[in-house]
Amino acid sequence: MLLTQNHRIALISVAGDPAAEIGREEAGGQNVYVRQVGQALADQGWQVDLFTRRSHPDAPSIVQHRSNCRTIRLEAGPSEFIGRDHLFGHLPEFVQAVLAFQQREGVQHELVHTNYWLSSWVGMQLKKHQPLVQVHTYHSLGAVKYQNVPNIPPIAAQRLAVEKTCLETVDRVVATSPQEQEHMENLVSPHGRIEMIPCGTDIEKYGATDRLTARQKLGFAPDDQVVLYVGRFDPRKGIETLVRAVAQSRFRDQDSLKLVLGGGSVPGQVDGIERDRIERIVAELGLTRRTFFPGRLGDPELPLYYAAADVCVVPSHYEPFGLVAIEAMASHTPVVASNVGGLQFSVVPDVTGLLVPPKDEVAFAEAIDLILTDPGLRDQLGQTGRQRVEIAFSWQSVAARLSQLYTKLLTQPASETKSSKAQVAA
Repeated sequence: MLLTQNHRIALISVAGDPAAEIGREEAGGQNVYVRQVGQALADQGWQVDLFTRRSHPDAPSIVQHRSNCRTIRLEAGPSEFIGRDHLFGHLPEFVQAVLAFQQREGVQHELVHTNYWLSSWVGMQLKKHQPLVQVHTYHSLGAVKYQNVPNIPPIAAQRLAVEKTCLETVDRVVATSPQEQEHMENLVSPHGRIEMIPCGTDIEKYGATDRLTARQKLGFAPDDQVVLYVGRFDPRKGIETLVRAVAQSRFRDQDSLKLVLGGGSVPGQVDGIERDRIERIVAELGLTRRTFFPGRLGDPELPLYYAAADVCVVPSHYEPFGLVAIEAMASHTPVVASNVGGLQFSVVPDVTGLLVPPKDEVAFAEAIDLILTDPGLRDQLGQTGRQRVEIAFSWQSVAARLSQLYTKLLTQPASETKSSKAQVAA
């Protein structure tokens, strides 16, 4: 029997506001995960508080998602956007803000589920002030990320140390794919209590509209060949690889080819700078007439774009999981993705999509062309992708597995927890 009624838990996401509009700077998969998991847990009876840092002065302090699920924005540093690599110095203030909120509201959280390395530090500090269980999801690992970026930030050593301490000491770490679990064990520490629970998606929102209807609503022709990217404008997302692949497509000179690069950007910020760079590459390659920048895609546009596409491309240099891939699969749209990280788990090669080496524009061009050339293959991959998502990746199934994990951790004897931690420390 699950412990849900009257049990209050917290999901902490310092650097990813669960109530933020997806597509804003650093608002992506992590934000979706925390909000959707929080809401699904609330639907199962848990009392859920989602803690994040206030990053805009006009943002409301509390956003109510359900009667028993809310996002709480806390003051920690200036109420403005601060990049993740520059937030660590504000974390002690965030810890104090959580404690002050608990005291003011008269609540205590028996379990905290922290998200991203910054939040793991917050959770480990909170455990010094009060008895609680800590579960953690990394969302990305510094040990992997720093292998895929040209410039290592000054915070890197701190991040690697925190991630190692987290894995070795918290009550449970959630890996979202077998590949991420392997990275944890081989690159972070062999000592840790890990449970594999994937990310999820909304199987009712995605897949409800057929391709022709979606195209009619968005203004695409029935015979257009639509190649879709969804996500942040960030160099690590590999958008340049996709653009250069489309430039090598056998269809590049046909008016029917449409490249859609969906995602928000803020002028002068990291995403705005990257979007400007991508637009210059598009122009240099002569793809301006074929390329569309619809901006941030939220409800109800995003499900329509997924449904309208012939293929959704995820060209990331690294993804711990890759929510975009399963959102596309849920929409009956095949995926062409980089053969990295959790994408190797969510996308089954030649079954739900195609996997190719990251940064390989020739391989991406060939994979995209294969699907555009063969509507039968497109539809077959799309159908099996939808089936896979229904079976393995609904938010309800993810929340059910997390509920089981939380209940196990909250009900196991304290001596068992201490013994387990001693074994890890040894």
